[in-house]
This record gives sequence, structure tokens and C-alpha cells, in this order.
Amino acid sequence: MNLPKDLLYSEEHEWVKKEDDKVRIGITDFAQDELGDIVFVELPEVGDELEADEPFGSVESVKTVSELYAPLSGKVVEVNEELEDSPEFVNESPYEKAWMVVIEPSDDSEYDDLLSAEGYQEFVEED
Repeated sequence: MNLPKDLLYSEEHEWVKKEDDKVRIGITDFAQDELGDIVFVELPEVGDELEADEPFGSVESVKTVSELYAPLSGKVVEVNEELEDSPEFVNESPYEKAWMVVIEPSDDSEYDDLLSAEGYQEFVEED
């Protein structure tokens, strides 16, 4: 399982990358592996407000449809439009090509609820 050390992780299997005052979000390598081949990704619109721990979109695989849960609250400022035509990026490159949204977080205290790579690995192994 690929877990970049410079990212933070949620218990809902999303990753978070801080980029100055914004945050890039996607799903983890573990999540895409569990889901199988991704065939469709539904994402919010630019300008939408995300609420931490609430659904903000979904990914559909050949096996199932899974909700995406916002690891942080904030306003969507960018959406990865490439996933519309190339949902397979989620399987091929979950941390590079398959980022899902960029948000401006609205509550810095929510970072405290996220896990380090080590913490996420332990969480997955317990599950």
C-alpha cells in the first residue's frame, strides 16, 4: 500500500495535501484497491461548500458505488475535470492524476482529526 508521508488521511480513506492556504483531496491507494476498477466519478461544483465528514461526491466501481466524505470543511475552488473522461486515473494514480477537489478550508481545528501516514496504516490494519 502506497502511503505518502507528506499527506494527512481520514478514517473515510481520503487523503489531504496542504498547499499554502488550500487543500487538495483525493482517495487513498487502499480505498481504490478495495473498490476495484473505477468506472465513474461524481464530484461537486466549484463554489460548493463542503462540510467535514459529510458526502461530497461518489466513485462507482464495477463492484459498488461509494460516497466520498469531506475530510475538512471548506469551499471548493477547483475540481479535477479529467476524472469525468478518465475515471481509471483513480486506480492508476490515486495521489497524482486522480486528486478530486481543491478547497479553501474554513476550520483549521479540523486538521486535528486527520491521521498521519503511520496512523492511517495502523487504522487500516485494525479494520
